[in-house]
Amino acid sequence: MAESAQKRTALSLVESFNRMDVPAIVGARDPSCLRHFYPTAMAQQPQDTNTYRKSLTSLHAIFQNFSLTVDELIEDTANHRICMWLSARADTAAGEYVNEYVWLLDFDESGEKILRTKEFSDSVMARDFFPKLKAAMDKQRTSKAGGEVHTNGR
Repeated sequence: MAESAQKRTALSLVESFNRMDVPAIVGARDPSCLRHFYPTAMAQQPQDTNTYRKSLTSLHAIFQNFSLTVDELIEDTANHRICMWLSARADTAAGEYVNEYVWLLDFDESGEKILRTKEFSDSVMARDFFPKLKAAMDKQRTSKAGGEVHTNGR
């Protein structure tokens, strides 16, 4: 059986993340696509395409050697949907980033554009890692500024 267009799009999306090719990642989405985050306890608002592009651009500078591996892919061609379980890793100022995601992708009828994403991530990892990353980045900014902390004349 031939590989479906939506499966090709989903796997191409993963490859685009592995290259951190922001235009290709965003280009896989329909302009009206919203990115939803789960679990809801993370309290993150859905991202439209413009917000998503800005988020990816900022992450590109933070995550070095980012890679995604598809651990499992389940396809529902009748409903234009793919679910992928992914493993992620990257190098950051705070050390190695390792996470797991589940992406539920809804496609248009052609299978070439993603209409909606639901992304589940390891919320315990995010809760523990991102404060460490912020502290490491703040430390880097301070050291690049010559170690001085500027307080607007105070």
